[in-house]
Amino acid sequence: MGRSRRTLPEELLLLALDPATGTTAQPQSLDLGLAGAQLVELALAGRIAPDGDRIAVVAPRPTGDPTLDCALELLRRRGAPVRAVHWIGGPRLGLRQTYLSHLERCGMVAAVPGQMCGVLPTTRYQATDTEISREIRARLDSAIRTGVPPDPRTAALAALAHAVGLGKHLYPGNEGRSSRSRLRDLIRHDPMGGLVAHAVMDVQNGAAAQPRRSQATAGRPAPGARPASEPARGVPVQPRRGSMARVVAH
Repeated sequence: MGRSRRTLPEELLLLALDPATGTTAQPQSLDLGLAGAQLVELALAGRIAPDGDRIAVVAPRPTGDPTLDCALELLRRRGAPVRAVHWIGGPRLGLRQTYLSHLERCGMVAAVPGQMCGVLPTTRYQATDTEISREIRARLDSAIRTGVPPDPRTAALAALAHAVGLGKHLYPGNEGRSSRSRLRDLIRHDPMGGLVAHAVMDVQNGAAAQPRRSQATAGRPAPGARPASEPARGVPVQPRRGSMARVVAH
């Protein structure tokens, strides 16, 4: 895979960056979204495919993107298909910083050092190529405004943006309510993006331990067992903490 195209994790991160403060909206759920975005990007590259609610490696050859290839290798080592909710809910230490550093090397963001409470060193990230951010946002706006089914990449980006709670960041207030609703509805236009987005929301809602039932077996509990309830697929639980800068330890 060439590096001329921005990956979904990069686009999701650019969407989440607040141009005024240099911080990321929904930082905790965003980490889950970046892990999910990696899965969608690998699927678009033909390396993995959905297998029910699981992810299976179908072509283990490298993509050329080091971060994606690391995720692909970890999936390959699992041997058997892994549930998307378990993969996304696993530890992803430093994933957001990895992508911020990559965007900085590419010249799309600039690191701005500062201090928190006048003591703790922090780093904020300001978008330097606002044209790229506007283009990404315009794709979502067009899909929401026109109602025309978007391409799989844009549909997946919309699904992930909704899953991590970026709707209120992108379309705030009462005037943005209808746009947030349509953003959520775009989730149905890409099966892989929908699977991953629901997994992200399930992790936030604490449903990672419950296997999602397939449509074929839904409503048919095993003999002697109560039917399991479907994991919640509503609005994701919002993180307790608000947007804040990354604290850099020296």
